[in-house]
Amino acid sequence: MKKSKQKMSLAEQINLIRAGVMGANDGILSVAAIVIGVAAATSNIHTILLSGMAGMLAGTISMAMGEYVSVYAQRDAEKRAVADETVRLKVNPQAEQVYVTDKYVATGISRPLATQATSEMFASSPINTAVRERYNIDPTKSTSAVGAAIVSMISFPLGSALPMLTITLVQAQYKMIATIGAVVVALAITGFTAAKIGNAKVSRATMRNIISGLITMTVTYLAGHMFER
Repeated sequence: MKKSKQKMSLAEQINLIRAGVMGANDGILSVAAIVIGVAAATSNIHTILLSGMAGMLAGTISMAMGEYVSVYAQRDAEKRAVADETVRLKVNPQAEQVYVTDKYVATGISRPLATQATSEMFASSPINTAVRERYNIDPTKSTSAVGAAIVSMISFPLGSALPMLTITLVQAQYKMIATIGAVVVALAITGFTAAKIGNAKVSRATMRNIISGLITMTVTYLAGHMFER
């Protein structure tokens, strides 16, 4: 018999997409800041490209390891929540049911209906119910730390390629403004996508992403300009 492959849940898919969008966004902005800062100090294209490559490599490793560690830290917190609820259910299971019932009542559900729903859920899955309602964690779902790290490892260099290619391929007199323009467009796209994933206000999130990018590039440009040769 062939074993059926377990499909990723929607939440797991969204988390991987989030890691990809954030990785691309960081790649765009981080490397753009580096190459613009260096370009403000020197017109040597090899120096600019080398700086961008160094930033891309460091950022790729940093993002991947950051996602890996972050997901495992989340898992550790979830395991601790499950352990705590296991103890609570052994010591005083009735108190946990009262907590969940009161929580439902506070949302406007009648107490008889809340009590019935709580009893049925605790009868079938006490640990999962208690953890979900007290910590807003679904212990049956898990995020792939390796998957998030791999997605970040791919998306960061893809994002960082944009500012490096723009600043190295565009003619000297246009390269700075072309790079800034390309980065602004890319940040608008990643900001829009991140807002959609997080159900945030699109216009505000997009503008915030663009403004933070412009501020970052301005600071690194001015810093590089101080050491202009």
